[in-house]
Amino acid sequence: MTASFCSLEGKVSLVTGGARGIGAAISRELAAAGASVCVNYRSGSEAASELAAEIGGVAIQGDVSDSAAGAQLVADAEAALGPLSILVNNAGITRDTLIARMSDEEWNEVIDTNLNGMFHTCRAVARGMMKRREGVIVNLTSVVGLRGNPGQTNYAASKAGIIGFTKSLARELGGRGVRANAVAPGYISTELTDVLPDEAKDAILQATPLARLGDPVDVAGTVRFLCSDEARFVTGEVILVDGGLGM
Repeated sequence: MTASFCSLEGKVSLVTGGARGIGAAISRELAAAGASVCVNYRSGSEAASELAAEIGGVAIQGDVSDSAAGAQLVADAEAALGPLSILVNNAGITRDTLIARMSDEEWNEVIDTNLNGMFHTCRAVARGMMKRREGVIVNLTSVVGLRGNPGQTNYAASKAGIIGFTKSLARELGGRGVRANAVAPGYISTELTDVLPDEAKDAILQATPLARLGDPVDVAGTVRFLCSDEARFVTGEVILVDGGLGM
């Protein structure tokens, strides 16, 4: 029946950076599918708490770029909701500038949050998921990690790293029944794209076959599918949600 398609009833999930933009859409979608959801946030406790109350989940603060904080986040989520069956690594930042002007701080901040943060949470859930022989990990990468983009060498490096990490993780954990996939959004209508000048948006639209920016729910639906039993034979994949931009 349609009502049960991509059901996540009885599943426990953690969405990093889950209070705003794409992360908020994913949190709502997983909850709509029946999962219990832990909404992680680094800042903005009010928005996170409101979203958690809306979807019947919990909001937990934690900076995934810090190793100890990432591990504690997983522990706190499991203490609140039970053993995690779904981990969605969505937390990410940009610090865009040309390479000749890029500071060590601008490089390290992006790598620490986008790439190291994913490593910290994946490491924290791996042992439990393998022991239970059940679990799904979805890591948010980007079309920029596949195509590159001027002024985003730090961001592109972090997102390309996520792809290699996810494929290796899928090979490492697959024998224990744990799946790992990546979702690569194109240009999605969020706070990050709202600040783009009109000429930049026009160039994006001209390069996108569907001729529009994506919506966060477009990404969230793909994540829900990958977390469900309907995708039980899908692992190590990179799913582009980009309107055809990356073809």
